[in-house]
Amino acid sequence: MKVIMLQDVDKVGDKHEVIEVKDGFGRNYLLPRGLAIIGNKSNMGRLEEMIRRENAQEQKKLDVYRDIAKKLEGKTLRVGAKSGTSGRIFGSITQLQIRNLLQEQFGVDVERKKIVLPEEAKELGTYKFTMRLHPEVVKEMDMEIVQE
Repeated sequence: MKVIMLQDVDKVGDKHEVIEVKDGFGRNYLLPRGLAIIGNKSNMGRLEEMIRRENAQEQKKLDVYRDIAKKLEGKTLRVGAKSGTSGRIFGSITQLQIRNLLQEQFGVDVERKKIVLPEEAKELGTYKFTMRLHPEVVKEMDMEIVQE
């Protein structure tokens, strides 16, 4: 079954991508949840319009994303975590935790999906994480993990 993705789905496809999936998966999971539409001729014709409309909305948001990046320039996010005596933290730092701390400390609202955390952030210290706000606006920022 050929489908047009309406949202990003991990390990399946990205938004506006035309992919081939098994009939049952498309019919029972993707279509009922509104994650995709059937890739027939009429929907393929609508795809160009959907992409154009989405790009226009993203262009409007571009200035907002640039303001966010400018506001966070040169700042360090402080993240409190419980850790053992060796400095190794219990659990992990999550995207939602980073999102909430960005809102508390700097008054900036960033979608958690746009935050990319480093894999090696398992101990107290300073690390860099990335915010992919827009294809043109990618902000790298320092985060300091401190004892809570």
